[in-house]
Amino acid sequence: MLISVILPIRNEKQFIEKTLTSITNQKFDGELEIIISDGLSNDGTLDIIKQFQKKYRYIKLIRNNARTVPVGFNKALSFAKGDIIIRVDGHSTLEPDFINNCIKMLNKKNASCVGGPTKHFSNTIIGRNISIAQCSYFGAGGASFRTGVSKGKYVNTLAFGAYKRAEFLKVGAYDEELIRNQDEELNYRIVKNGGKIWIDPSIKSIYYVRNSILKLFTQYFYYGFYKVRVIQKIKSIFSLRHLVPAIFVLTLILFVVIAIFQKIFWPILFFGGIYLLMNITFSIYESIKSQSKSLVLLPVIYFIMHLSYGIGFLAGLVFFANRWKASKVVDNSFKKENFSPRVNA
Repeated sequence: MLISVILPIRNEKQFIEKTLTSITNQKFDGELEIIISDGLSNDGTLDIIKQFQKKYRYIKLIRNNARTVPVGFNKALSFAKGDIIIRVDGHSTLEPDFINNCIKMLNKKNASCVGGPTKHFSNTIIGRNISIAQCSYFGAGGASFRTGVSKGKYVNTLAFGAYKRAEFLKVGAYDEELIRNQDEELNYRIVKNGGKIWIDPSIKSIYYVRNSILKLFTQYFYYGFYKVRVIQKIKSIFSLRHLVPAIFVLTLILFVVIAIFQKIFWPILFFGGIYLLMNITFSIYESIKSQSKSLVLLPVIYFIMHLSYGIGFLAGLVFFANRWKASKVVDNSFKKENFSPRVNA
């Protein structure tokens, strides 16, 4: 069995060595190929990759002029020869049995895609606060691949999925219009076409979070922004939790306007008080749960995540206002003619 691991990356000098080491150290019964689709990195990432290529001939490097994840993934997918295709980020690491457990679960559950919860990690104070927030219910809204699972179950989506090769021939590849949330939309197509997605606690990985509040704001702004396009594409909403930040921001704006122009302050004070109480309560809970006293920034991180996602969603509603009927999947960089089924797939 051949496993193809695809990494769409750009400027990952800080983590790419850890990422590639974790992949090349995988223990499983089969062969491996790693296809790195680089979006014109200029920070020294390529030098590190070339050093790995000298030792591991199965590491392939291709150029991604578009510099976006979906195009990078699709270009690499066109060259992939594996029976199983796994997407991995350049700022993450896989546990040594990650691939082996993916193979086991794909066979055991007869699933189209499997994956596991991602542990968010950082060794800085800001990053640690961000990692805790992203994996909490108040921050992630209950997404299983972020909050974790005690036992396996079928889900609608997950991160770092291991896909059966046939699924891409059946439903296509990443939608290149979706600069963010492209994996969620792909997983929806798989489920819609009768496939199953299984998340299992035995499939473990680590995701290295952003260590900057500004980068966090940008990240969640675009999560919300492109969530609108996902909804337009699939003509459905996975969960009402995706709408909560936008409702939060709209309500906040409304009450601020009332306070400014009508001089009525109790709505904003009441609304702000309720949110602050919830924020502080969850922050204390996470601090106790993680036995950490360094989470003093957690209330701020929660607010930034909710605010930026909500603003992004509202901006997306405006920007994509005339795109509700345009739901066709755009995966032009995926060359199906090169992606024939494997004989033993």
